[in-house]
Amino acid sequence: MADRALSFGPAAQAYERFRPGYTVELVDRVLEYAHGPVRTALEIGAGTGKATRLFAGRGIAVTATEPDEAMLAELRRHAPAGVRTVRSAFEDLRTGARYELVFAAAALHWTAPAGRWPRMAGLLEPGGVFASFGGPVQLSDAAVREAVRAVRAPFMGSDEVPSPDGTPPQDAMQWPGTELRGSEWFTDVQQSVVEHRLTMGARDYVGLLSTVSAYLVLPAARREQVLGRIMRVLPETVEVTADVTVHLARRVAEHVLPAR
Repeated sequence: MADRALSFGPAAQAYERFRPGYTVELVDRVLEYAHGPVRTALEIGAGTGKATRLFAGRGIAVTATEPDEAMLAELRRHAPAGVRTVRSAFEDLRTGARYELVFAAAALHWTAPAGRWPRMAGLLEPGGVFASFGGPVQLSDAAVREAVRAVRAPFMGSDEVPSPDGTPPQDAMQWPGTELRGSEWFTDVQQSVVEHRLTMGARDYVGLLSTVSAYLVLPAARREQVLGRIMRVLPETVEVTADVTVHLARRVAEHVLPAR
């Protein structure tokens, strides 16, 4: 996981080009859960800012954090006016402020588990909202998916990120909802799915795979080899499922935080 977390910088421009963006429905769901206007937000691991732009577009003053210098440079190229960008890992973040919303878009699993939730609560105002969302982009056609799995098998068993706490994929509540439910700092934990389907050209789909950590950590020659084999078994266009699982929780209002 640590190696994967540090692998994205060299693919920053490809990440911006090939990764699907988020939907308006996702932002609506987060803001509806807040039960009131959200004026300030902190983003953990903003990447190139695909989620940043949507939340900033709702008039929210977003502080977007990103530890990787190359990803941060790409984020700054695309961030709208008014977005504050900070180079920092979650564990090192010292903003001196508390926010009405803290969110992480496909980034929370790269944070260290020790002290994660008290640290998160310390960044939120009492009653503030935490949101985590993301999910793998998968080929919708079972036959195409199997063809890709077969040519990928000599290089890796799976290209997905495993659940950080080992929650089986068939369980009703997935991570981080499992941890949030057990945390004294958060309440009203909810999980939902925002459906997203799209069509991509085969080259764009392989471009997307080139930004996935399981491929990025391979030696360059092996990465080119497996991506080339995948390209050869794909049809000209592919249907993909890019559903986003959303976890929402509220920072308990009465819990006293330790002195900072």
